[in-house]
Amino acid sequence: MRLFIAVEFDEAILNELVKLQSEWLTLGVRGNFTPPANLHLTLAFIGDYGMPEKILDVLVTVPFSPFSIHLDGVGNFDDLYWVGIAPNKALGTYVNRLRKALAQNGIPYDKKRFSPHITLIRRATLNCPLDKLLQNPPSATMEVSSASLMSSTRGKNGMIYTKVGSVE
Repeated sequence: MRLFIAVEFDEAILNELVKLQSEWLTLGVRGNFTPPANLHLTLAFIGDYGMPEKILDVLVTVPFSPFSIHLDGVGNFDDLYWVGIAPNKALGTYVNRLRKALAQNGIPYDKKRFSPHITLIRRATLNCPLDKLLQNPPSATMEVSSASLMSSTRGKNGMIYTKVGSVE
């Protein structure tokens, strides 16, 4: 079972992200756009792990207090384009506590430095200048009130993400 811990978005954030994807399509950007139902902010990627209940048990031990996040700019890692999250001490603190708790409980996770971003498109090809994509960055804020354990399975039309459980 492929697992990750994530923040799911409210309607305001989703609307901004989908609007930006639509603008990029209009500009001729092609690639694998992330479906709206799959847009999320990954806090810890666990990967193949057969004991989701153990992860949920750890998740409830990590102190969680609601905090706000704000969309902040657009960027890319090669042919993957994303929207960033503004620097946020509460988010960083929660992620550090979460990852420490996973490690202390022997749950493997991807140890790459946390770089909060939302993947909008993979394997993108641009048919317009890059600066056109950056002209209209999305702007929205939301209160994060939970973290969710998600599973990822391959469907015939791409990945399907399913909430396994969450903590508030």
